[in-house]
Amino acid sequence: MAKTVRMSDIAQKLGVSNVTVSKALADKDGVSAELREKIKKLAQEMGYHQNTAARSLKGGCTFNIGILVPEKFVVLSSHSFYWELYQKLCKALSKREYYGILEVLTKKDEENLVLPRMMLDSKVDGVIVIGQIKSEYIGALLKYDKIPLMFLDSYDKNYNYDVVLSDNFYGMYQLTDYLVKTGHKKIFFVGNYYATSSIQDRFLGYMKGLLDNRIEFEKDWVIFDREIGEAQITFSLPKEIPDAFACNCDEVAHVVIKTLTQNGYKVPEDVSVVGFDHFLSSEAQSQSGWYQITTFDVNMKEMAERAVDVLIKKINHKDIKQSRRTVTGSLIIGNTVKKRK
Repeated sequence: MAKTVRMSDIAQKLGVSNVTVSKALADKDGVSAELREKIKKLAQEMGYHQNTAARSLKGGCTFNIGILVPEKFVVLSSHSFYWELYQKLCKALSKREYYGILEVLTKKDEENLVLPRMMLDSKVDGVIVIGQIKSEYIGALLKYDKIPLMFLDSYDKNYNYDVVLSDNFYGMYQLTDYLVKTGHKKIFFVGNYYATSSIQDRFLGYMKGLLDNRIEFEKDWVIFDREIGEAQITFSLPKEIPDAFACNCDEVAHVVIKTLTQNGYKVPEDVSVVGFDHFLSSEAQSQSGWYQITTFDVNMKEMAERAVDVLIKKINHKDIKQSRRTVTGSLIIGNTVKKRK
């Protein structure tokens, strides 16, 4: 039988006290960042595992983190962007010896400002909210100040709170600039910039990409892809086909490519298409076939780890400066863009 690794074993190896090891593993003050990482790394290598029940009794914590997702983002597909982000959060929490508890926010509860049951029943130490929710509901969550909150992938102008975002603005700016540099001048944006803060920031990045290249924007260059408050994608071809479509996400880019192909257009020979987020549902992947979308890769792993890190520090009452934290990504060149003369 393998020997149980204790805190004292880790302390002895590093020549520090048991108290120092305990503080480092619990993310408490009194240990330098360098030593904390050294202790955690050694604990993992030695196979140390804290007893969650014992920790809960001792510290008065559940060591559960709630993850709240609006139903509109998870009912359409068993493998959506937010399901993937949820899985990344669970992995990041597991590394910190926390458990993730998922609660789906129904449209009815959101409209009636019904708080998550996991919060009301004191089942979690903190909550991470994924995706865009109504402004009034955000206000209700913030008003219930008994549990620390963290938001992922959306923000609201009416409130100040901790949030981690992908680099929506600069990512779409890079994509639009790439289209211009490859000879495209008439570029349409596909996305409802009133639907979410992320889509709006991507639209603004698209606008800057045009402005920096002295391309005059025309109002009919925007095609809305969804209703406000809904995730269902709808798209119809415009009367005049542009040089390129800049889509607010890869799922939309997939729909645009499919629609173009069904109407006799070739991508990228006749028209180029770019997406955003480097993510396709399993259904879209099975239909994509020959193409790899030129897109901007959203670093979901880093976003999840940053959100978990900040929330745990808040739970442990550390003095964290409230802010919007942006996680950068990278341009992915696929085969859906062709250089124009």
